Parts: sequence; structure tokens; C-alpha cells
Amino acid sequence: MALTYGYLKAKINSNTTLQSSRRPHELQYHLHTTMQVTASDGSQEQWDTAINVGTTDSDDLLQYKLVYDFSHQITATLRPAAEGFTALTGTAAIPALDFLRSDVLAGTGMWRPSDVMDGSEVVEPVASLLRLFANAQNSTADVYIFGRSYTDGSLGVHDVHMNQGSSGGFINHGNDANDHNDIWQDGALLVDLGDAGWAAYFPAFQQQNVPTDDLGNPIAGAHPMTAADDGSLSHG
Repeated sequence: MALTYGYLKAKINSNTTLQSSRRPHELQYHLHTTMQVTASDGSQEQWDTAINVGTTDSDDLLQYKLVYDFSHQITATLRPAAEGFTALTGTAAIPALDFLRSDVLAGTGMWRPSDVMDGSEVVEPVASLLRLFANAQNSTADVYIFGRSYTDGSLGVHDVHMNQGSSGGFINHGNDANDHNDIWQDGALLVDLGDAGWAAYFPAFQQQNVPTDDLGNPIAGAHPMTAADDGSLSHG
């Protein structure tokens, strides 16, 4: 069963905070901020966002790309889009994101390992993202957050990282609704800074392995994501 995936277009409406959540062997850290959506009739909604930035486990680091001169055809689709959440579940083309099956990462450089999270805001990519968020808030920039919507009925987007290639309980059996692998459901952050261009943040965990099959599960002999894998399945 496909999970509800898409992107939220909104403006930052609060200070961004670093929060942790307990996992069996680690703490995972996310940046939370409130995003304001203004509809065409003037009504407003407040959305929470949980953007993955890393863990306390040095064996399960996040790797990421943070690009300040992002250039891709997706921006021409996003810029005129209405504010709010655009559902893309089942979409197998841009603007849905798949780091392996599209060229969205073309020209974005190498993957960088995150620091081990220690609860402070000076580690990377936390420090750089906080500066980007402050800039976006001060300039009332449009922010686009790709991920999965909250399942508890509240307004929010999480799973803002690559959503394929995981093992264990994340294996997609094709008939379940848990937090499983899937293709064309990768998470990311894009910011339209106007004349200054676009910035983009693409995260993946080092324990997520590629290539993946048509369910998003790692195939035999899979390996951690490298720049050579960016878009490697786009023609296969």
C-alpha cells in the first residue's frame, strides 16, 4: 500500500528548533518549523515539518547534499504551484522525487556525511540549514518540503529523506501500510530565494542501500548511495 507522499509549499512562520526522537539504538534528530499556508480565499493553515538531519549513532550517519545553486527543470513546475500540500502518491515522474530514477541530483556534487548529532546546533548539516531557514523566513521565500504526510490526523510532513533502500522493518512487502520503502517517494527540501536562486537539501541514511527494486527494497549486492548512483536507474 502506497503511503501519502507529496510536497508542501508554504512560508516559514516560526523559529526552527532541533528536536530528537528515540529509536532502538540511537536518537534521530529533526528540524521542526511551522509553515504557513495561505489559500486563495485568504484562509490559513499551520503545518509542522520534521526534516531529518542525523543521528547519535556513528554507524548510522545521514549523508546529504546541500546545494545553493540548484538548477533543474522541477523549479519551473514548483514556482507557479498553489500553496499547500500537493499529493504525488503513485506519480512516477517529476515533480515526485526518486534519487535513482530521475535526474534531480544531476550536477549536485558529492554526498557529505553528517556530523554525529550531540544535541547542539553547531553540527552539520544543522548549522547550515538553520542559516538557510532564517534567510528563507526573513525574505518570505517559498519553501517546498517533499515527504510523507503525518498519519495522526495533524497537518505535517515527515520522512524528509530518501525513502528507499532500507532493510529490516522498512521492507516493502507490497501489501502493508507501515513506514516502508517505496519508489518515487524520496524526501527533500527546496527553497526559492528569488534573484539569489534556489537552494536544495537532499538527505539519505548511510545504511540505506542501492540499487533498489520496483518496491524500493535493496537488491542483492546493494551498497550505500554514492554520486555514481544519482539517477542511475533513470534509463533502466
